[in-house]
Formats: sequence, structure tokens, C-alpha cells
Amino acid sequence: MAEQWAYGGQAVLEGVMMRGRRGMAVAVRLPSDTIAVWYEPIALSHWQLRVRRLPLVRGVFVLWDTLVLGIRALVFSAQALARAELGQGAAETSSQGENIRPWLWGTVAISLAFSLALFFLLPLGLVSLVDRWISSALVSNLIEGIIRLGILLLYLVLIARTPDVRRVFRYHGAEHKTIHAYEAHVPLEPDNVRPFSLLHPRCGTGFLLIVMLIAVLVFALLGRPPLFWRVVSRIALVPVIAALAYEFIKWTASQYHHRVVRWLTWPSMALQRLTTAEPDRSMLEVAIAALETVLYYDGQQSFAPVLHHVVLVDALGVPLEEKVADAASVSAQRG
Repeated sequence: MAEQWAYGGQAVLEGVMMRGRRGMAVAVRLPSDTIAVWYEPIALSHWQLRVRRLPLVRGVFVLWDTLVLGIRALVFSAQALARAELGQGAAETSSQGENIRPWLWGTVAISLAFSLALFFLLPLGLVSLVDRWISSALVSNLIEGIIRLGILLLYLVLIARTPDVRRVFRYHGAEHKTIHAYEAHVPLEPDNVRPFSLLHPRCGTGFLLIVMLIAVLVFALLGRPPLFWRVVSRIALVPVIAALAYEFIKWTASQYHHRVVRWLTWPSMALQRLTTAEPDRSMLEVAIAALETVLYYDGQQSFAPVLHHVVLVDALGVPLEEKVADAASVSAQRG
């Protein structure tokens, strides 16, 4: 039997992104209380589809895909909100959108560099300050891992104090509840979705914790080479560690019904309490709109319920109806 697609996504500014088999949908609550939904098909070549089935290798591709799509979803949410607040027309928004692609790839590069520096190079640098007094390579790597985990926890606690980020975490909770409801085959209505858990075994927050723990094991196997080679290893082995973490998350999610597996994943589930919060009804509606959109385009629903209560927009947040009207107006003027 074909492997069931694991739907999931992430929270964005005033909204939720959901990744489907054939594309992604981002739903954003605008200041007018309208839900704007952007859907983009994701076409994969035959080669890409085959590679994504290979254990370990697939993890690297999936994580890169997640990073790029996640940033694109964040850019869309910011663009849609800014357009709505400024009351821009389709032409104004389109002219501004021409410069988004270079900025997008710049953001990806900066995000990767920041993550590597904060979670891998900084802990190594701090340990190197006291390494001369540590006789055991294992202890040195263990201390580095503890520092790395401490930085992650401190980072999550600090950003959770920001009101805007806290609101994003509420949408994160809405995303988890909606996925739980879908996997439980419950009708996707806010009242049905609300009782489900804020925590999910495939959450990216839990993935970060698994990365930190696997990193301790991998780096411990390398011993304590000169500092230069330790720096190189911290950068070069990140894809390997991420791939191992992905396989672990994938396996535990499929076996979560076993008590032993639930015990193994308890730390990562507990960490999610820092990045999720209880959503209100309007947030649940947004998450449902995003999931229903990808379900419709994946052929999992024979109807498009989202069409009745949302505005479909393009990647810049311009309503598709407005684009059609604007094009017709231009055509009439030329005629």
C-alpha cells in the first residue's frame, strides 16, 4: 500500500501554512477579519520523488524543502498583512513583489548561518575556553551538548515573552489541533478541533531537541580533534544529524501508540509547551482553511469548503478576483 501522506505545517504571522502532497496552502487572518488563502502547487520530478523515499537521504531534502517553504509562507503572511493595512492595489503590490525573490534567498542564507552559529559554533567556542582543564573528550562533548541544549531552551523562553511571537505560538497550537482532528477522522469544525492536544509527535520543536541529543552522540564518536577540525565537523555533519533526527521523528510518530515510544518522545513533547498556546476560535478557523485547501487539491475532498468563507489570493496577497478585474481594465483601456 502507498504510504499515507503526513500532513503538517507551521504557524506564520496571523496564520498557518499547511503542506500537502501536491502543494502548500497558507491561510492568514486579515485585519478585515477575512481569511486570505494562497495555494501553490509543488511539482517534483521523478528523480526527486525517488530520492525522497530513500532513508536518511530523504531527511535532508525534506528539511531543506521545509525551510524554504516555511520562509516563503512567512514572507507571504507579512506581505498579505502589509497590503491589507496599507490598502494597496494589485499594481502597487506586484511592483513591490519583484524584489521578494532575492530577499527570500538572502533570508534563507542568514537563517542557516544564524542557526549554525548559535546552536553549534557558540557552544563549541564556550567549551574551548575551558577545554584545557577537561581531561576526557567524552566529558568535553557532553558539556558542549548541555550548553547547546541550554541555549535552545533559553532562546525559546526569551522569544516566547514577545507578544507577537506568543500570538504565533497560538496559531502553532491551532495547527497541531487541526492535524490531530484530521488524523482522528473528525469533521474539521472549530468545536470538533478544539478538544485535541496542543502537542504533536511530528512537531518541529521536538525535532530541534532530537537534533541536539543526536549531536552529542555523533560528536562524541569523533573524540576531540584540533579546534579547526571540530569547527568543520560541527558544520559539515549538520545534514547527517538532521537526517538521523528526521528518521527518528518519523519512526516515533508512526509508533506513537506504543507506551515505550511515548516514553522516549516525552522530552520532545514537553518542549512543545514552550512553543504552543491555546488558540481561539478564529485561529482554529484559519488552520482549518489551510488544511482543507491542501486536502481539496490533493483529492482528499470532493468539494472546496474554503471557497465559501475565504478570499483566494496570489503569492503577494492580491485577491485573484482583483487581478482578473485589473487585467480586464487594462485590456479595455488598450482596446
